[in-house]
Amino acid sequence: MPALWQQPIGAALALTLLTAASPAAAAEDASGRGEYLVRAGGCFSCHTAAGGQPLAGGRALATPFGTFYSPNITPDPDTGIGRWTDAQFLRALREGVRPDGANYFPVFPYPSFTGITDSDALAIKAYLFSVPAVRQDNRPHDVAFPFSWRVLQTGWKLLFFTPGPFQPAPERSAAYNRGAYLATALAHCGECHTPRNFFGATRSGDRLSGTSDGPDGQLVPNITPDPGTGIGKWEKSEVVELLKTGTTPEQSKVKGAMRETIQDGLKYLSDADLKAIADYLFAQPPIVHDVTPKR
Repeated sequence: MPALWQQPIGAALALTLLTAASPAAAAEDASGRGEYLVRAGGCFSCHTAAGGQPLAGGRALATPFGTFYSPNITPDPDTGIGRWTDAQFLRALREGVRPDGANYFPVFPYPSFTGITDSDALAIKAYLFSVPAVRQDNRPHDVAFPFSWRVLQTGWKLLFFTPGPFQPAPERSAAYNRGAYLATALAHCGECHTPRNFFGATRSGDRLSGTSDGPDGQLVPNITPDPGTGIGKWEKSEVVELLKTGTTPEQSKVKGAMRETIQDGLKYLSDADLKAIADYLFAQPPIVHDVTPKR
């Protein structure tokens, strides 16, 4: 039997070992949750160039204002985000501001990402800091004057940007609010599925009704529950199936950016989260907006 003086030391040693392991376990848990959130946010599809290293940037996005190239978000300290603090990461998502104080262009969907909670944002950061660092310089945007002036984004924000974390609707179910959070903040569905005005801001009155001039000039469908021009005749299970496999009720496959969004992101989400997104979409006002190609 151990001497009496050894017992508290042994207990203290065990407590010390457990305490020392806790931060590592917490970091691993945050990184794992962060990967799930990164998948939900579509980070892989936007920040990975064709044939490039994952999350190292360089993916081109053609818009009416010019072509933008996504930045390196691996933890490389010189060309990526390896020197970013938690506060800088939160400010980028919440306010659309770079660590040097310059504005991001809204092609980075911070108008939606502003709704991400601090805990989710920091879990995303934990995961990004766990992936291999890739040294790859960011490619300059190919955007003509005056749209290339970042300072003009300050005025754009005053007109079209409302910062702040997601606020659940207290009268709605937990499933609805989960779907709303995923669709409006993390997955930022409205950034692609909503038509934009002359200044490149989404038209709030036509939210989720689709556009014929989406990313890279692609047609993006109406996903409001209008039965004629949207998804009103679909079953919720068919929406879940599309988000998992890219297969429509007509057994065709989605193409373009949506295909990448599913393959690199949405298919990894749980059935419960995909159903929550479907619940949210079917609870939205139906909008008649036909964006199918005219023959």
